[in-house]
Amino acid sequence: TPETIVVIPLGAEAKEHGPHLLLKNDLILAEYFQQRVLQEANVVMAPMINYHFYPSFLEYPGSTSLRLSTARDLVVDICRSLAHYGPKKFYILNTGISTVRALNPARDTLAAEGIIMQFTDLKRISELEKKISKQEGGTHADEIETSMILYMKPEAVNMKLAVKDYTPSSGRGLTRDPSNKNSTYSPSGTWGDATLATVEKGKLVTEALVAQILNDI
Repeated sequence: TPETIVVIPLGAEAKEHGPHLLLKNDLILAEYFQQRVLQEANVVMAPMINYHFYPSFLEYPGSTSLRLSTARDLVVDICRSLAHYGPKKFYILNTGISTVRALNPARDTLAAEGIIMQFTDLKRISELEKKISKQEGGTHADEIETSMILYMKPEAVNMKLAVKDYTPSSGRGLTRDPSNKNSTYSPSGTWGDATLATVEKGKLVTEALVAQILNDI
């Protein structure tokens, strides 16, 4: 019906996350949140989107990214297809940051057609992360993200390989080239200090995100 809420999980299955996490790290996040939503909300769950817009990691083997326009249109086409059968409310269970650059125009395109689409904004828990975090800085495969996986799926983390790799920078994306001043230098693909991760920190951040997602829905 038009009141049905369709949830579409979005999590990269091929995107580097340093030496200690898996390429499918974002997929693990999305699968976890998918199950929590199914347990606690009355929604229809659509299949996972496992490729999207991740241009910041393409220097690291195994990482993939769609073009911005492709990632935008992928979501638009999925929502349009399902809206044809009645539903007009969609929620993207988003586990990325760069994905927002494609999700915002997708939302606007769908809104012009009378279709409501919203998505998870990970930045809304940034204040909680600052209170919990002990690292100097960082946002990728770092203390917080590693802690979340330790809580959700500990067998997907190899803490023996966790590193501190943090170079302060305002550049876009990560680079393995120290001479590239337009991006953030990270030889490991980590940006932050993954060695500080704990299950307890992961539980605090994860449960806050679950609450945010359920409130959004």
